Amino acid sequence: MSRKVEVCLSPRLVDRFDISNRIVVVTDVLRATSAMVAGLANGVTAIRPVETVEASAELRAQGYLAAAEREGQVVAGFDFGNSPYAFMKPEVNGQKIALTTTNGTRAIALVAAAPLVLIGAFVNLGAILNFLAHRNEDVLVLCSGWKDNFNLEDSLFAGAIVAGLRGPEVSNCDAGVATALLYEQLKGDLFGAIQQSSHYQRLAKMGIEEDIRFCMQRDVFSVVPMLRAGEIVL
Repeated sequence: MSRKVEVCLSPRLVDRFDISNRIVVVTDVLRATSAMVAGLANGVTAIRPVETVEASAELRAQGYLAAAEREGQVVAGFDFGNSPYAFMKPEVNGQKIALTTTNGTRAIALVAAAPLVLIGAFVNLGAILNFLAHRNEDVLVLCSGWKDNFNLEDSLFAGAIVAGLRGPEVSNCDAGVATALLYEQLKGDLFGAIQQSSHYQRLAKMGIEEDIRFCMQRDVFSVVPMLRAGEIVL
């Protein structure tokens, strides 16, 4: 029996997939999942993804650092947003972080009922592929997109997962085939490719190109974050 490796190109489509018996890899390359991976690789003990700004603020009373991003910017009154560099500062070492973002944390909430939810980005691509290669379950890569729309960076990551796992025993959906072809064509210069995307243009106007360059690097970290009891941990 072949293993399925499928891609959901938008959170709006996730109800088309049965997540009850598969591993779901959630990606929001720019920048939520990249920041989560960076934080956990650098000493953050847990990240609680929440859907609202209010929920993040309320968790301060329980000892969390409160982080919130909307429209690519830090929400006023919060410790930081979703820049991976903020998640690697020495002061977050040993801390828990409550995080809400425009796209990524919402996508995680949509698949929280899956038996295993992994957090993926280019910065831990190899670690995710290695983990999945040693499992037999079907896989769904959920692209967080931008406000339910297709985006290039998450689709490229999904294609990297499909390309890395494919073989005669693997069955892919058309979205998986398409994203793998896209990744194979553009993998030689991911940053150059992403410069054509709408989200790059959106973030570059905010002066955070350094974040984008960081997020488009492969295999910076060798960690596999996963959702456990509502928190993302190693």
